[in-house]
Amino acid sequence: MASGVKWIKITTDIFDDEKILMIESMPSADSIIVIWLKLLTFAGKQNNDGVFLMSNRIAYTDEMLASIFRRDINLVRLALKTFEQFGMIEIIENVITIPNWGKHQTLDAYEKKKERDRERIARKRAEQKALIALSPDKSPDMSPDVAFSDKEEEKEIDLDIDIKKNSAAQPSKADVDAFFESIWELYPVKKGKASVSDTKRKALFKIGYDRMEQAINRYLTELKKDASWRKPQNGSTFFNSGYVDYLDENYVPDQTVPGGRKEKLPEWFGNNGLGQAERLAIQRMMSEEDQAEAEQLKRELQAAYG
Repeated sequence: MASGVKWIKITTDIFDDEKILMIESMPSADSIIVIWLKLLTFAGKQNNDGVFLMSNRIAYTDEMLASIFRRDINLVRLALKTFEQFGMIEIIENVITIPNWGKHQTLDAYEKKKERDRERIARKRAEQKALIALSPDKSPDMSPDVAFSDKEEEKEIDLDIDIKKNSAAQPSKADVDAFFESIWELYPVKKGKASVSDTKRKALFKIGYDRMEQAINRYLTELKKDASWRKPQNGSTFFNSGYVDYLDENYVPDQTVPGGRKEKLPEWFGNNGLGQAERLAIQRMMSEEDQAEAEQLKRELQAAYG
């Protein structure tokens, strides 16, 4: 996906368009039109030819768009259904697209302007060098104008590179929120969503979709094996800290203690908020010798007190 543009082109007769006129006759017309404008500007920000994909692989859903646009999910669904009926969007293999994006935005205009500026600077520099070559009193190395032009061109190129680097290094809030929506959908207990801060969401974004999906799957697999005593964490707990134990660098795939036997733990063990690493350490401390000693003590007590 190319870096986002700072503006989009909207014709001044947009509200004379017959599709907009039909929308204006509907209930919630103003809200639907606002969502259309938000969709256009978001497409410009994505700069992906009107195809709504995050990182070119995850399709934006209606829930994700509702979160990004800060609008009620039912209203967003109504708007998307309306746009699809009027041919303003197309949904291809569950991916929302704007089929006539070129009508709303000439995406290469900014790049063409930069190319024209570079050509102008190059012509100016060539003219200056030609004038210097005709002058008997100056050498090409002595021209401050040429040196200035060279520096200006280098500055423009460096600025362009820095902008691209910053764009890649700093994801937009919309991208971060959409990413969080995509991994939130994978988790079964959807409680405490608002407790996951923007800072934490950025940290999850940096981890990436594939690693977070793997962490969630590992956790759910463990829950399934230990369903008799473990309860799933709330979504807020898992995404704030619980996921850490299930990343590659921390994950221990087997909780079997030395001797090849998996300890049976008491009922309270699954509800104490401990992470996987802490639970594993406690399990390892419960050696077979400890178990045998406990059993012997139990027999002695039964013999003494009947």
